[in-house]
Amino acid sequence: MRSDYRELARDKIYLVTGAAGFIGFHLAKRLLDEGCSVIGLDNLNDYYDVSLKKARLAILDRYDAYKFVYADLQDKKALERLFSENEIKIAVNLAAQAGVRYSITNPDAYIEANILGFMNLLEACRHHPVEHLVYASSSSVYGMNVTMPFSVHHNVDHPISLYAASKKANELMAHTYSHLFGLPTTGLRFFTVYGPWGRPDMALFLFTDAIMNDKPLKVFNHGRMQRDFTYIDDIVEGVVRLLNNPPRENKAWDKAQADPGTSSAPYKVYNIGNSKPVELMEFIETLEEKLGKKARKEFLPLQDGDVPMTYADVSDLINDVGFKPETTVNAGIDKFVEWYINYYHPVAK
Repeated sequence: MRSDYRELARDKIYLVTGAAGFIGFHLAKRLLDEGCSVIGLDNLNDYYDVSLKKARLAILDRYDAYKFVYADLQDKKALERLFSENEIKIAVNLAAQAGVRYSITNPDAYIEANILGFMNLLEACRHHPVEHLVYASSSSVYGMNVTMPFSVHHNVDHPISLYAASKKANELMAHTYSHLFGLPTTGLRFFTVYGPWGRPDMALFLFTDAIMNDKPLKVFNHGRMQRDFTYIDDIVEGVVRLLNNPPRENKAWDKAQADPGTSSAPYKVYNIGNSKPVELMEFIETLEEKLGKKARKEFLPLQDGDVPMTYADVSDLINDVGFKPETTVNAGIDKFVEWYINYYHPVAK
């Protein structure tokens, strides 16, 4: 751990964009539970069930130190007003158009939300005294890279979906602002996040819904997939540890042998994954055991934009903030199933 590592500061205002989303909700709640002041921003788009997003927001609304702003990152005037009226010190961007497969059929949504929206946020952070911008990237940026485990020090110039390309673009844009304006930025490459209040388009939610409702469970790449499933509490712990530890200029950075994970600017990228890839069929079998019910499996080929395996090298996260995700898939699935049944089938409990 860095000798100058700083614990979470409770005297600052934290902005969490995408507060109605899966990770945004959990992060905002953790910060509020820690006694912090949080402004949550979301546009409540209908990419998935809006009622689920509103249910998450209803929980956050119980906190006196929480304020919700209904706005879109694409609305530059709304962002300028937000930053002018509030002394935001730490900004966490978790608002984005998510989904690999959706990006193939709806590319415009990714340019508008992930590129234009992120640029507006960078501009707002540049023109106001923001101490640290933390933003969501994705393991998808590794694209055609087959060197395992994936390292932030690897080159990631070959994305295979527009979603991945937009996340890589975010990293490049952030570096530019770190270099030109000294804005400390940290990119977080999330690896297959799951847990209570999860997104309905993600694997665990889709699998659980299919099994519980006797629907065919689509198993891509004929089950020969491995994912670095990462439990939501581990993700949030990693984010929280980074918030008050903005990156500094790496004085040892060599232009002739440029390290993609760091820079001579106050810029850093981290992997946040479980660092323990799990076979998809093993994951499904564990879920079947928890639900006490077998899945009707429909085996399908690898989908466009998908990669067969993800595996995170989290050594930088360990070294810099002393944290490594540790929740087992067995324990994480158990917690998700408990939430799912309580939320969707309370009578069946």
